[in-house]
Amino acid sequence: MKTRNTMPRVPLALAAAAIMTMGLSACGTSGADTDGGSLSVGVFFPGSITDTGFMESGYLGYQQLEKTLGDRVELSYVEQVSPADYQQALQRFASENELVISVGGQTDADVRKVAPQFPDVKFVEIGGPSDAEPMDNLAYYDPQQAEAEFLSGAVAAASSTSGAVGFVGGVELPAIVNAARAFANGATFARPDVKVLNPQYVGDFNDPAKAKQAAGTAYAGGADVLGQIVNLGKQGIEQAGRDSGNRMVGGPIPGDCANTVYAGFVRTDIGTEIEYAVTSTLADTWTAAQVPFGFTTDKGGSDFIPCSADPAVTKALTDAEAALVSGAVEPY
Repeated sequence: MKTRNTMPRVPLALAAAAIMTMGLSACGTSGADTDGGSLSVGVFFPGSITDTGFMESGYLGYQQLEKTLGDRVELSYVEQVSPADYQQALQRFASENELVISVGGQTDADVRKVAPQFPDVKFVEIGGPSDAEPMDNLAYYDPQQAEAEFLSGAVAAASSTSGAVGFVGGVELPAIVNAARAFANGATFARPDVKVLNPQYVGDFNDPAKAKQAAGTAYAGGADVLGQIVNLGKQGIEQAGRDSGNRMVGGPIPGDCANTVYAGFVRTDIGTEIEYAVTSTLADTWTAAQVPFGFTTDKGGSDFIPCSADPAVTKALTDAEAALVSGAVEPY
């Protein structure tokens, strides 16, 4: 296995300078060197691969590919890129690889600009808009976080002693807004009389201080269990919960239920989607389409792990799962 970590853990200013030094411009083909027939793959992580969230979940899949596919795949990745540098970083990857995987809907506008410049390169965006129109060489993989957040809302409501729950999101992207709606719907599905506070968006997935402030506001407003999609921001919510004696839902990487601040964990396996992109390309079954993952698909990628054996919580989760699978309810 040849792993080309082209820009790992490079300070953003240096990363941008390195990209500029490449002298990249729009072009029609990839400069990928398949090195004896191996598939060259670049995975673009705009955030930190140690964020205990969306990015790290994807990186776990990246590492799994390193272990399982041997010399069939030549992998590289970049992490922690400033939004201003997304387009240049994607162009660099497209000039070096046959498959480019971009993790996070915040990259959508730039992916859609770059993909037409490299028609011979396959692009996959994970977590982009679920209603986005695929392009000739651009597929969208939808983790359907809303399904998992519906379950999260059900468990949060069943776990609440105050009768109020809330949700803290990072960037107000369509997928995050839909997840917040699904959380609210799951909460009222499990407990029609529960009060669901308006969701709070902190404008950043990785700012613990802002997330802590948002969580503190929600706890002060009466919520005693919070759902969230904030990656590193979870640290702030956890601290706010611990300080106030309240709880939260963790994830997307499950943690330890011995930490009593957690009512449960959403499990969203972004790595599954990275692996799918690579294996379908190798098998020549890759298609430029909207591809759903998640709890109700045969591809899996999400579930919910409760931290309580309370019968009311167990029933709420079981009923919510059954309603999703049967199609009796829509997450949002």
